[in-house]
Amino acid sequence: MKQHKPEESMFKRYFYSLKTVQPWMLILLLAGGYSIFTLIQHDWDPMAFVVIGKQFDPSQGITEMGYDGQFAYQIAKDPANAAPYLDEPAYRYQRILYPILAHLLSFGNVDDIPWMLILINIVSLVLGTLATEKLLKDHGHSPWYALAYGAFAGLLLSLRLNLTEPLAFALVQWGVLFFDRGNLWRSLPFFTLAALTRELTLFFAAACVITLWSSKHYRKSVVWGLGVIIPFGLWQIFLRLWLGEWGVNSGGARASSFELIPFRGWWGYPHTDPNIFILLSIFILLVALIPAMVGLFASLRALWKGQRSLAVWILLLNVVIFPFLPTSNVLNLPGLLRITIGLVVAVLNYGAIQSSRRALLYSQLWLVLLVFGEGLIAIY
Repeated sequence: MKQHKPEESMFKRYFYSLKTVQPWMLILLLAGGYSIFTLIQHDWDPMAFVVIGKQFDPSQGITEMGYDGQFAYQIAKDPANAAPYLDEPAYRYQRILYPILAHLLSFGNVDDIPWMLILINIVSLVLGTLATEKLLKDHGHSPWYALAYGAFAGLLLSLRLNLTEPLAFALVQWGVLFFDRGNLWRSLPFFTLAALTRELTLFFAAACVITLWSSKHYRKSVVWGLGVIIPFGLWQIFLRLWLGEWGVNSGGARASSFELIPFRGWWGYPHTDPNIFILLSIFILLVALIPAMVGLFASLRALWKGQRSLAVWILLLNVVIFPFLPTSNVLNLPGLLRITIGLVVAVLNYGAIQSSRRALLYSQLWLVLLVFGEGLIAIY
């Protein structure tokens, strides 16, 4: 009987253990470790993730303006009476799912709410990565490409600042997964909830509607689309009646409007220091504008060749906005990283569903942003 060397069995166990490790596990370690690191830096105070502005809540403000996560916290703390603490109440209340979920999970306990906001985003990052893995596996690709999703700096920034994006895009990815598998009605609630978390996810729902329509499933296209837009529309009507504004029209404080001239949000405003503008432009071009234009070319070429898959429409709808982004998104690095999340997700989905190895490989270049570490992500 053949005897195996102890070293041989040890190596076998080692390589077997490597096979059991999945990307979502690494993202859990990354997100959890990053959160613990941040908490240690701030004496285990979860309010460090909230970043409240003195302008909106003088009693708790730590900076002048704070950042957007403070509005989710205020709504979670007191859903019916948070308006005085919000920059644009209707705009903030339209992203209701994240704060209301934190409110429910904390049973309304104010001390537990900041912890719930952190926990929801960690779980969302993991679940979004898992859905991306499954989509990749469904089409015969390595699940490790999903690291570009879970470790993208825009999503880690969102975790650090209690933003809605991790939950919104986790819902999107599960919706895309079920839609791609042909489970239309199972995918519907994910897109409906995503729209009530972050309105830009409607681009993904619109891609699903166009996919059904272009496949001549006209009735399903209309019914499915109404299933997403009616709850969103009813919530907008409620906000209009309650707060006197439409959520989709108001925008955040100091936000600029979309540009009519392509890329004017990047080059159209004067800068006092040309060197800073050059360095900023390199970052903007490499992280967002060039990938978006490559994606626009790829999606239009696919349509020209008669390809009408879900991934093609997702990519097209998510890149076509980039030439017209307002300067408040383009020249604001946190804002740029946040709006680029949709682009990253679209490229990964395109690579998976269209079996584009080039798209999957290029998506990994966004991982380079991790090199910038705390200086890029923990801005506040």
